[in-house]
Amino acid sequence: MARFLNTSATNFFLEEMVKTTQERLIFISPYLKLNDRLKELLEDKNRLKIDIRIVYGKSELRPTEAEWLAELNFVRTSFCKNLHAKCYINENKCIITSLNLYEFSQVNNNEMGILVDKTDDTELYRDAYDEALRIIRISDEDVALVEQAQSKTPPTKAAPKQGPSKPAPKPANTPIPSSGKEQAAAKPESQESKSVPYSKLTLTRLAQSLSITRVELTSQLEKKGYIKINGDEILITALGFAQGGEAKAGRHGSFTLWPPTIEL
Repeated sequence: MARFLNTSATNFFLEEMVKTTQERLIFISPYLKLNDRLKELLEDKNRLKIDIRIVYGKSELRPTEAEWLAELNFVRTSFCKNLHAKCYINENKCIITSLNLYEFSQVNNNEMGILVDKTDDTELYRDAYDEALRIIRISDEDVALVEQAQSKTPPTKAAPKQGPSKPAPKPANTPIPSSGKEQAAAKPESQESKSVPYSKLTLTRLAQSLSITRVELTSQLEKKGYIKINGDEILITALGFAQGGEAKAGRHGSFTLWPPTIEL
């Protein structure tokens, strides 16, 4: 059965969780500010090529945090709006607690939580794990990091794959020939493209241009058969590639790009 944790126990078992992780580690915490001890533990797991997902939601990453994360190839971060949950999971255990990541090792705070063992509480562990995956799926990739990765990709690389309707990569404000409905969908993007000169958009920016949420956009893409959802991963299908979808690998994980006029 689940075990109650006070402040010191929460810190102890969270550190032990990181140490003993062999496959995958998920951190869900509104505030992302890591102390040196936790950074040291995560760096060790990164060297061992352990898959680590961190979801935060209360403020943008500080430059020092972003620079540190950029060095970790197996740590992926994403932003979830209105995130209040604090949950830490690996392949064997789950901690649900009041403890934010930035409060780790601050024993003067009064925290409490529970420790769930996968073997002893299989159903409870599975429910928590599934909810963690759902939070990851509805989280947005860090747009600034994605755009940085895009800016390093030659814009002419994908040109041969596109049909006659592919817009020229430059200038960004070049009109895109399309039907009335497609023009209506692409119109909001024309204003945004003044500052973001990309011919293809991340899911977050495409959703903004269509005035829908990222979750709604993902659902529509899945219904159209353009993508498949595998846990927290979004996989582009052959039909999705035919529509101009692209899979990219960034420093903080993979992401997808789509034409602003994709048919939904």
